[in-house]
Amino acid sequence: MPSDPRPATPPLHQRLRSAIAAAGGWLAFDRFMAIALYEPGLGYYARGDAQIGRWPAGGPGVSRAGAGSDFVTAPELSPLFGRALAVQLAQALDATGTDEVWEFGAGTGALAEQLLDALGERVRRYVIVDLSGALAARQRARLARFGPRVQWVSALPARLDGVVVGNEVLDAMPVTLLHWDGQAWFERGVTLPDPAGDDAGGPAGRGTGAAADSGFAWADRATALRPPVDGPFVPGTVTEIHPQAQAFVRTLAATIGRGAAFFVDYGFPEAEYYHPQRRGGTLMCHRAHRADADPLADVGDKDITAHVDFTAIALAAQDAGMDVLGYTSQARFLINCGLPGLLAEADLPARTAARRLIDEHEMGELFKVVALAKGVVFDAVGFAQGDRSHRL
Repeated sequence: MPSDPRPATPPLHQRLRSAIAAAGGWLAFDRFMAIALYEPGLGYYARGDAQIGRWPAGGPGVSRAGAGSDFVTAPELSPLFGRALAVQLAQALDATGTDEVWEFGAGTGALAEQLLDALGERVRRYVIVDLSGALAARQRARLARFGPRVQWVSALPARLDGVVVGNEVLDAMPVTLLHWDGQAWFERGVTLPDPAGDDAGGPAGRGTGAAADSGFAWADRATALRPPVDGPFVPGTVTEIHPQAQAFVRTLAATIGRGAAFFVDYGFPEAEYYHPQRRGGTLMCHRAHRADADPLADVGDKDITAHVDFTAIALAAQDAGMDVLGYTSQARFLINCGLPGLLAEADLPARTAARRLIDEHEMGELFKVVALAKGVVFDAVGFAQGDRSHRL
């Protein structure tokens, strides 16, 4: 008999198919996203690929199968990001009377390296919490020169006293998808296409008729879940809510005894996030420095993210006993932390790269910074001008 010409199903896809079957034929998208990104040994972040970094030599679009990467973060773009952020962290360490920094989702270790170099002996202990063993291995190699000052943990302690930082960590937390058909809200999940060729949906929900080539399809089911605002919403709107990111903030708040937390990410306050014109939501995938909006295609070979609802983060923190120190754009935050002076001292290539951190059409306006504190309140330098807390 001739061999089957079809390629073998990737192990990650097999794992997802098993999860869909175990869930009765319909898997909530947040669970699908968690497996696709973090399944041990299989998920996008759990493998040894170099997802984060500058464009490969061939420019954007070059496959990661070569020497390329999928996206670049601010610390990879310019070391001046970490040097400016260190000004804020130094003030927070002084205000809280602590000497520990905890970083969540440390990526390649670039930000940790920049902060450790800038803060010096001010940091007695730098702790990294990262779900990816592959990325942790890269971090260990990069940060080896700092010795035992840098440590990795897989769980939070009973009490944390120190300063927390997270750059592009909230956007990578799985989100729940909601669909408004003009009459009711439905939760959007993932199912397997009907082998007969009909619209997907199966026993757990109604299909959307949008199956992906990868062998997964969308399906909706009735839900009591709602966005945090009443709308109005345009029929056909698909949007996200962020229960896992909110739960993370509540857990962090319960753990911190005396400390402050700074999160840098792309996103909006609630009124902008759920604006009627944003009918497609913010879910996005990144591969080879190109973006697409189909998380069901090429599963495991690209990043899946959603913008952050900063109002939800701030409210979750306040409800859990934290104070909001400030909220502003990345550009304003870095300028407040002394980036213009750092630019003046840098050479032309370094200035050119760092400009992307603050240019409005690059990262300057889309990325925001929110600061939270518990057990202490101080006037954080990063929000001295241009604080937008009133817009949350």
